Amino acid sequence: MTKVTLHFPAMGYIQKTRNILKVIIAVPLVLCIYFLSFPSVRFFIGFIPMEKCHLESGYMLVLDNRVDATLNLLSRNDVQTCTAWKAPIIWEGMFDPRVYDKTHQEEGSRVALTVFAVGRYLEAYLETFLSSAERYFMKGLPVTYYVFTDSPEKVPKFNLAPQRSMKVNKVPKHSRWQDISMMRMKTISDFIESDIRRGHSHVFCFDVDQVFTGRFGSEALGDLVALLHAYFYRLPKNFYTYDQNPLSKAYMESGDYYYHAAIFGGSCDSVKALTDACYQNIMADKENNVEALWHDESHLNKYFLFHKPTRVLSPEYCWDTAIGYRRDIKVSRLLWAPKQYEKLRT
Repeated sequence: MTKVTLHFPAMGYIQKTRNILKVIIAVPLVLCIYFLSFPSVRFFIGFIPMEKCHLESGYMLVLDNRVDATLNLLSRNDVQTCTAWKAPIIWEGMFDPRVYDKTHQEEGSRVALTVFAVGRYLEAYLETFLSSAERYFMKGLPVTYYVFTDSPEKVPKFNLAPQRSMKVNKVPKHSRWQDISMMRMKTISDFIESDIRRGHSHVFCFDVDQVFTGRFGSEALGDLVALLHAYFYRLPKNFYTYDQNPLSKAYMESGDYYYHAAIFGGSCDSVKALTDACYQNIMADKENNVEALWHDESHLNKYFLFHKPTRVLSPEYCWDTAIGYRRDIKVSRLLWAPKQYEKLRT
């Protein structure tokens, strides 16, 4: 009896295609690592031109607030000052801070700032973060700091300015820093519902390993606020490190911009909707034994793909001096603090 050997050339083709796809998916991540590692490469990235705003006047924006009509979209011809969906991208030179502050004071804007300082992050960063926020964050507006920590007794005491207050809240310490980062979404949502929304018009969420160095004012307030990532804002979109795993709820083939999860904010309702959606998708991934590439940041980028920010902050609002000189960064409003990951994440 002759033995018949069946050949399935299609199976080899499928496997070859899968291998090619894996390489294609890995390219942006490899290029990102290369980009982060070489200062000379980062310098030349600064010469890549950005798209330009297609609007001539702030009146042509989908106004997040009536004062946005005063934005001078043509004042910065070196950067993009609006999005395709007619939201402003806020840069130095576009706005009059006095007009913004006066408008928000008249409207009674009140801001909640949330920050997590868990484990060694509390002693390493919290005092500097809060003391610098007192100097530069939303000056002239009522602000409440919501500090979430596993060690409330270690939170430093501050003499806060008038109309400023602090609420310290205990949260559990997770064994992995990734879980601390991702689980903050549920905590923020719960506190918006139980406390924040009763006395505040806006809420901003910050990473603690940052330092305010310049005005971070009412021009940043909007219904749904996102931040351009300092390392990606001039790169072509195929360099953006979106999650490329189809099994993850954070999976994205493409997007508008790459947003940084170190800062996001907006109205209480909008931030609650954002944190609820991100938390639900994080938990769905956990049930499927999947973890997004950049954790909560990957889920945040996915959310902004389908829920467009009404205001986008330029990298001035979260800059890293390690990038080096960029002629478009006229002022640094918030800086990355020196990272001590080997010490703090162990």
